[in-house]
Amino acid sequence: MNARLDRIGLGRFAGTGKRLARSVTIASVSFGRSLLWLMAAIIVGCGVWMLLPLSKSNSAEPAKPELASVETAPSGDAAAAVTPASEAQAPAMAELGHLRISSQTWRRGGLGSKALVTFTLRNDNDYAVKDIEIVCAFARRDGSHLTDRTRVLAEPVSMKSRKTFARVSVGFVNVNADQAKCSLVAARRA
Repeated sequence: MNARLDRIGLGRFAGTGKRLARSVTIASVSFGRSLLWLMAAIIVGCGVWMLLPLSKSNSAEPAKPELASVETAPSGDAAAAVTPASEAQAPAMAELGHLRISSQTWRRGGLGSKALVTFTLRNDNDYAVKDIEIVCAFARRDGSHLTDRTRVLAEPVSMKSRKTFARVSVGFVNVNADQAKCSLVAARRA
């Protein structure tokens, strides 16, 4: 039962198995080395990332508005003295007592990871306001606090009017967030 394969010329493939085994061994060694270098680079990168300082948006500290504060003059003048928060003169802050959120709702967007807040802002001041800063506190169903997100709205709100801001993205929220409460932090005169 000889198949007479020697006549076809298959003799040249006789050493192919040994050459193939040798190349597979070399490839596995070089793959192992590259995998080792990749893991070392990942460890070094994570170490450097851990040492970098947090940015303002990622810190756990509450946001501090860098706005000027308005104080009434001690004399009977109607003029107000502006005390700048920094060395440069900043525009005067609006009076938050006459600025309020009259209604608010929220929902999830962006595949459930972002919070979209719809609220109506009522301005009872005698002047228009802009750069309105809001902070939204998110909580679990049981009421325990999860996170706070801050957003500055550049759109002005006219005097003695109200304006509805629809589906404003305030940022990423925890998947366990069930409740949201937004409140005003600061605003500037327009």
